[in-house]
Amino acid sequence: MAKINSATFMPDSATETSGPEFDAILQVVAEQPSGATFSDLASHKKLRLSTRTLQRRLERLVAEKRLIAEGVTKARRYHLPAKSTPQAETRFVAAKPSASTVFGAEAQKLRALIRRPLTQRTPVGYQGRFLESYQPNKTFYLPAATRKQLLQSGQVGLSELPAGTYLRQVLQRLLVDLSWNSSRLEGNTYSLLETQRLLEIGASGEGHSARETQMILNHKAAIEMLAEEAEGIGFNRHTICNLHALLSDNLMSEPEACGRLRERAVGISGTVFHPLELPQLIEQRFDQALAKAEAILDPFEQAFFIMVHLPYLQPFEDVNKRVSRLAANIPLIRHNLCPLSFIEVESADYVDGTLVVYEQNRVECLRDVFVWAYQRSCARYAAVRQSLGDPDPFRLKHRAIISDAVRAVVLGKMKAAATKRALTKHAASLPSGGEQAQFIKVVQKELSALHPGSIMRYRLRPSEFEAWKKQTR
Repeated sequence: MAKINSATFMPDSATETSGPEFDAILQVVAEQPSGATFSDLASHKKLRLSTRTLQRRLERLVAEKRLIAEGVTKARRYHLPAKSTPQAETRFVAAKPSASTVFGAEAQKLRALIRRPLTQRTPVGYQGRFLESYQPNKTFYLPAATRKQLLQSGQVGLSELPAGTYLRQVLQRLLVDLSWNSSRLEGNTYSLLETQRLLEIGASGEGHSARETQMILNHKAAIEMLAEEAEGIGFNRHTICNLHALLSDNLMSEPEACGRLRERAVGISGTVFHPLELPQLIEQRFDQALAKAEAILDPFEQAFFIMVHLPYLQPFEDVNKRVSRLAANIPLIRHNLCPLSFIEVESADYVDGTLVVYEQNRVECLRDVFVWAYQRSCARYAAVRQSLGDPDPFRLKHRAIISDAVRAVVLGKMKAAATKRALTKHAASLPSGGEQAQFIKVVQKELSALHPGSIMRYRLRPSEFEAWKKQTR
C-alpha cells in the first residue's frame, strides 16, 4: 500500500503539524494568556521533547501559522492565532475573495464552484485525458489575441541576442522580486525589504522561521541557475528536476526526495482533488507533459501550459507550485522576454485558479491570473529598463570574452600588474586597437564594481571572490 504524505494546499509545504506532540505544544501555549517562552515549553511536564526537537516543532507550527512568534532570542513568546484552538487543524481554507478585477465573468463562475463547502464538491482524481487532449500548436489555452498582446508587452528589443541576455541585465532586481513574490504566495512572511537584505547582505529577518529564510534563499539559487544555464535550459528532466532540487533544498523531510519524482501518494487538503499515486504513471505523465511543453512554439503558451500541468500532476512530494512558477520563466528567458515575477498577485486569486484546474480541469481562472500577472510584471520591468538605460552594444557584443577575463582575474587572485598583463592578452583576440583599449577599460570597470551580489553572473563562488579581494587589499 502506498505511503500517504499529506500536505496542505496553501502554503505548498512539506511539513505536517498534526499529531500528539504538536497538539500538546498548542495546549500548553493556550494555557499561557501572555504567551509562552521557549523555556516555559521546554520545562513543562506535558512536553518531554529534546531541545532540538522542540525547536523544530515550533518552527513548523510558526511556518504553518498555527502559532505566532513575537520577539527574538530568549524574549520570544509564542501565541495562538486569534480565534484558534489547540486542536484546530491547519488546512487550506479559501481566502476571502479579493476586490481585484483579475477574473472575467466565466472565471468568476468557475471560482464560485470551488468556493462551495467540500461536502458539496464531488471528489475527483487525476484525469489523464486532460493532458492527452492537449495537442501542441493545435490546442491553445491562451487565445491568439491574448498571445499577441503578451508578446507586445513583453518584448524588450533583444530577441536576436543569445538566450538569457535580458535576464542577466535585470537579474539583481528579479532575484528579489521573484524570490519574494513566489515565497509570499506560499505564506512566507518576509517583507520585500527583508528579502532584499537577506539576498544582498545575508541578513536574516528577525521573527522569521528558518524555513522561511531557507525558502527565499532557495529561490535565489534556482533563479541564478536559470540565468547561468540560460542557453541550455528547457522542458526536460535535467532542468525541472534540478530546479526542484534547488527550490526544495533543506525543506524536505527526506533529503533524497529533492529533485526526485515522488514514489508515494500525497494528499492535498482543502480540495476534493486526489493526485496520481502509482510511481510508474507519475513518471509517464511527467515525461509526457514535458514533451508537450517543449514542443509548444509560442513562449507564453509554453509558460502557461507548465503552470497548469506541473501542479496538477504533483510529480514531486512537495514544492510543485514553486517549480511551476519558476519553470514558467524558462521560455521567457530563452526568448529574451520580460520575466514573470508574480508582482502584486493576490494569494487567493492564485490559489483559486489552481483549485479550478485541480477540480474542474478548466484553465480560465488561472489564465486570468497569468495574464494579469504578466502585464504587471511588464509594467514593473519597463520602469527598470528606463532606470538601466539602453544596454552597451560593446558589452553585448563581447560579453563572453569580458566574462572570461573577469573570471580569470578573480580565480587567479591577480594583483594590478598581473591583471594588466592578463587583460592585454585577452584583448589581443579583438580585431582593432580601439576595441582592445575599450575592452581593457570595460573589464577594469567591471572588476572595480564587483561585489558579492554580482559574482554569479561570472560563475564565481563567494569564497573565490573573497580570496581575490583579500589578495588585492
